[in-house]
Amino acid sequence: MTIPKTMRAAILAELNKPLIVDEIEMPATLEVGQVLVKIGVSGICGSQIGEIDGAKGEDKYLPHLLGHEASGIVQAVGPGVRFVKPDDHVVLHWRKSQGIESVSPKYTWRGKQLNAGLIATFNEYAIVSENRVTRIDPSSDMEVASLFGCAVTTGFGVAENNADIKFGESVVVFGAGGVGLNIVQAASLRSAYPIIAVDLYDGRLDLAKQMGATHVINAKNVDAKAALVELMGNQGIDVFIDNTGQPSIIEMGYELTKAQGRVVLVGVPKKGRNINIFSLPLHFDKRISGSHGGEAVPHVDIPRYTKLLDAGLIQLKPLITEHFKLDDINVAIQRMRSGELAGRCLIQMDA
Repeated sequence: MTIPKTMRAAILAELNKPLIVDEIEMPATLEVGQVLVKIGVSGICGSQIGEIDGAKGEDKYLPHLLGHEASGIVQAVGPGVRFVKPDDHVVLHWRKSQGIESVSPKYTWRGKQLNAGLIATFNEYAIVSENRVTRIDPSSDMEVASLFGCAVTTGFGVAENNADIKFGESVVVFGAGGVGLNIVQAASLRSAYPIIAVDLYDGRLDLAKQMGATHVINAKNVDAKAALVELMGNQGIDVFIDNTGQPSIIEMGYELTKAQGRVVLVGVPKKGRNINIFSLPLHFDKRISGSHGGEAVPHVDIPRYTKLLDAGLIQLKPLITEHFKLDDINVAIQRMRSGELAGRCLIQMDA
C-alpha cells in the first residue's frame, strides 16, 4: 500500500491548551522497522492528560502527537519487520515488545517537523516501531482489543508484577480510572480480600464493584483515611496502590500499610511535588516502589489476558463507557478531567 500523503491528527502544540485537530503530512517511505497502521480506535489514558498539563516539566518536543493505546490494521511494513505483515490486526502499545525499535517517523505540520515518538494513536494512521505492535486474532473485538494497549496490561501487570498480590491479602486501589479498574479486576482474580476502591466519583466506584471491589469509598464525601482505618482496624493494609500521583495520598498509603506492606506508585506526581516519609520501616521489609506500565511484556501478556477474556474470566466491555469522534477529542478529555466519564472512552477514527 502507498502511504497516504496526509492524515488528520490531534496535535499538542502548547501545554495546558486544547489539542488541535488538523491535517498533517506523512513521510513518503517507511524506514527500517517501521509499521504503518490504520487506526480503528484509540483509548485516552491519564498519561496523556499529564502530558497536556506538563506534569513532568518542560516539554522539549512540542508540537507533537499523543496517544499510546489503540487497535488497528497493518497497511504496510518497512524493511526488516518480521513479526507483523499487511492486513494483520494489531494492538498498539507503549511498552516495548518483540521486534525492531525503529527511528521516529518524520511528520510535517504547517511546514515544520511534527514529533511523534515511536507510537502515537490520536491520528487516522500511525507509523510506529515494530516493537510497539502485537498481532491479535482477526476475529477480536477491536474496541476491547485497544484496551490491551495500556489499561489492561498496566492494570494486570501492577497486580502481578509490582504488587505481587497473594491470596487473601488486603488491597486498596486509590483512583478507579481505566488502569485502576483493571487493577481491581486483577486483584479479584488473585483472590485478594478485602479489595477497597477509592475515588471521587460514584460512577467509577459502581464500575469498581462490577470489577470485583468488595468495598468502595467516595473520598469526596468522607475522610478516606478514617474510612480505611475503620474498615481495616489496627491490622493495616497489605497492598496500597496509588493511581493519583498525589503526594498526600502516597504518604497516607505508606502510613496505613502493615510493617511488611507494599506501596505501589502508578500515578506520577507533578515535577517538584515530593513525598515526605519516615524511611526506617523500609529497613524492616516495608516496600515502596514505582510501576512502569506494570512491567508488562505485550507479546507475552496480551495472549495470556486474551485467553482469560475468551474464557469469560475477565470482563472488559463494561469498561468502555463512551465513544467520540476525533474532532471531539477535547470534549472527551474534558469529561475525563471532570469525572463525568466513568470508564474508558474510545476515539473512533472512522466515525
